[in-house]
Amino acid sequence: MDGSTMTTSPEPYTTPDGRKIGGVVMEMKNITLRFGGVTAIKDISFDIREGEVRAIIGPNGAGKSSMLNVINGFYHPQEGEVWFRGAERGPMKPYEIARQGIARTFQNIALFKGMSTLDNIMTGRLIHMNTSILSQAFWKGPAEREEIENRERVEKIIDFLEIQAIRKAPVGSLPYGLQKRVELGRALASNPQLLLLDEPMAGMNVEEKEDMSRFILDVNDEFGTTIALIEHDMGVVMDISDRVVVMDYGAKIGDGTPEEVRSNQKVIDAYLGVAHD
Repeated sequence: MDGSTMTTSPEPYTTPDGRKIGGVVMEMKNITLRFGGVTAIKDISFDIREGEVRAIIGPNGAGKSSMLNVINGFYHPQEGEVWFRGAERGPMKPYEIARQGIARTFQNIALFKGMSTLDNIMTGRLIHMNTSILSQAFWKGPAEREEIENRERVEKIIDFLEIQAIRKAPVGSLPYGLQKRVELGRALASNPQLLLLDEPMAGMNVEEKEDMSRFILDVNDEFGTTIALIEHDMGVVMDISDRVVVMDYGAKIGDGTPEEVRSNQKVIDAYLGVAHD
């Protein structure tokens, strides 16, 4: 494969509910990832399009988290190419990925438990803090304006996620579902173009899942944020996703709309079989 040019983007279209889906934002080309003698991802290709909710699903041990880490730049594949906004992406540091406009949440909550909700979400603004340490120490001029701008952005996110009542509460004292919402807020604070969600519904009850599903759709609709997520709850995936890629034992076994994936016999067999680690 040449790799010097990106494949042609599909034509933009409008979904039945009025959302606009654009061209390809990220493309995974023939990705293979190995850890020693273990192959976690085997020659997988798929793309993520502007404005869509793209789900990555599969049984335990299918390689979903490894794929998300490739998208996030944490892992660099031994074979294949990752393209982002028309350019091939090589190995990058985490802060470089964040500056490209990619943010993520984690399967296991990664918050600063002793800090307040407000302060945790403020850490998502670090990549937008450009004034010098000296200016910040005196907190005048550009530093003051930057601080006010960042706090205004964070307060809007707090209002959006309906967590005003816990803005000053230490996150370690919050119920699990609210901690998940705070983590989503921190990711949104960086103004991501592409938001990666690693099992955002894990461990939630039905009501919490309904709330999180609503917020994910609202983020996509109101902010225009492209979203790629890993999720085990098939009902949630089918309700909120535009397209779904299915992995099993590191290979791709399905890719299409929720309706197409739901009727794919390989997908049905993978989910009806015994989960594997």
